[in-house]
Amino acid sequence: MAEVQKIIGLMSGTSLDGVDAALVETDGEDIAVPGPALGLPYDPEMRAMLRKALDDAQIVAAGAPVPWSIRDAERRLTEAHAEAVKALLAKAGLSPRQVALIGFHGQTILHRPAQRWTWQIGDGALLARLTGIDVVNDFRSADVKAGGQGAPLVPLYHAVLARNARGHAASELPIVLVNIGGVANVTYIGQDSVLAFDTGPGNAPIDDWMHRHSGVPVDESGNFARTGKVDDVALNRMLANKFFDVVPPKSLDRLDFGSAAVENLSPQNGAATLTAFTAASIAKAREHFADMPNTWIVCGGGRHNRTLMDALRAYVNAPVLAAEDAGWNGDFIEAEAFAYLAARSVKGLPLSLPTTTGVKEPMTGGKLHRAGL
Repeated sequence: MAEVQKIIGLMSGTSLDGVDAALVETDGEDIAVPGPALGLPYDPEMRAMLRKALDDAQIVAAGAPVPWSIRDAERRLTEAHAEAVKALLAKAGLSPRQVALIGFHGQTILHRPAQRWTWQIGDGALLARLTGIDVVNDFRSADVKAGGQGAPLVPLYHAVLARNARGHAASELPIVLVNIGGVANVTYIGQDSVLAFDTGPGNAPIDDWMHRHSGVPVDESGNFARTGKVDDVALNRMLANKFFDVVPPKSLDRLDFGSAAVENLSPQNGAATLTAFTAASIAKAREHFADMPNTWIVCGGGRHNRTLMDALRAYVNAPVLAAEDAGWNGDFIEAEAFAYLAARSVKGLPLSLPTTTGVKEPMTGGKLHRAGL
């Protein structure tokens, strides 16, 4: 029987809202028992640094050298993750010696798999020194270099959750797990198959729209969008994007979908239309499923947006549940997943499959940084 270890997973998503940290007891194979978790929000200065890093990454992609701002953001980001680890250890009543590994996703600032390039900032060696715990990071590069999309990487963990489900909606396959972060993605879990891909925008265009028009970072509960009206012309224009016709697996960068189609709308109507676009683009994922799912289970920050969840229910015409309805902690599934993937990485087990990232064969990945080195 494989050894079960305590592992911490860390996730900083494309929404740029903060660090999620979760403890999982796992063997990296069939066992994954979530434990304590917490979120550490970024302050406005950190969010601004990361937004600038996204912009600066575009300049680097055009041939410019890596600017100091990205290096500074990487250091600050790593320090913030170290603080999250220390807070989680305190919450769990554990010492660093009782934790085998940290799975450190870092912050994606550029994702261009067609050019075999993905970039997550985060200094794994520094995090290992700051926490005294071995760290696995750089989960995506090997997959991308091998021709895969490098995303999504959470599906193998989704499959473990579904296989271990008993007596609730998640046990009635096929099901779809939807993660709505900055980008939205789905994992379709059938009786003997797993298919995963990015579906389109998640919260990112809505968040950016809110930041520009109201100065707040998110549309809390979708209340602002609820005051507006969906512009069908703009919505249909956005749904005509060729990305939706691409056969999965497929993935996106946070900036691949913006708000150009709604620029002439009022702030309220723009928010309503962008929210409808996220829901409609998730629903379009059905075109690629072998069978219609019995249930859609939503995790990630988007499940807190009631307007978005109502729109998704209307588009899929099927039960749409929040992760908590399946007994899961929807705020921390991605962080939990990177704990699970860290365990797989050190064992040399695959992190991705042809049906999850499009890579030609099951692909290992991740880089190990020893705390004592």
